[in-house]
Amino acid sequence: MKAFSSPPAFAGGRARGHSPRPRPATATSPISALRAHRGGGAALGLGLALCFVLGGCSFRPLYGDTRLQPQLKFIYVEPVAERDGYELRNTLINLLGSDGQVRGKAYRLKMTLNETNRGVVFRNNASITRYNDTLTVDYVLSDPKGQEITKGTQSSLASFNVAPSPYATLAAQQDSDKRAAQDIAERVRTDLAAFFRRRGGR
Repeated sequence: MKAFSSPPAFAGGRARGHSPRPRPATATSPISALRAHRGGGAALGLGLALCFVLGGCSFRPLYGDTRLQPQLKFIYVEPVAERDGYELRNTLINLLGSDGQVRGKAYRLKMTLNETNRGVVFRNNASITRYNDTLTVDYVLSDPKGQEITKGTQSSLASFNVAPSPYATLAAQQDSDKRAAQDIAERVRTDLAAFFRRRGGR
């Protein structure tokens, strides 16, 4: 924004030697620019809506695609050791829409969970005030004959602070690791959905 000088002195109600400068014809006010921007966004939104309605766009979200559900719900998720493994398995079973039972399943999913713990913030006396837990899952999806059909790896980082009470520190770690296990479950579900989509199970 340009800085303007103070108004000239008046004598007898008339300004001395001052005449307003005409604005350039090409200038655009902020309000006009905003309206033009909003108009362009509305046009883009309308174009995308028509694209989806007419079937011209091939993008489909993996979540909410009910055509993938018949494949996903017939995956048996094998038990995973430890507290975080229990959370990981239960979350994934819910995301797949499965029931956790081996009977009647067309696929088996085996997951191996590894956890590492590392101090990342230290006091002057070398005591640790913050930790990072890294959860890593290697998974293998097999058919009823035990033949591997896809596999992958997913990981998530969990951070927590050291509290004055050991019990509070443990609770913070467990809560952080629980969220990390849930995050990995969502990632694995997305991987499996992408696999079945590529495979033609739509």
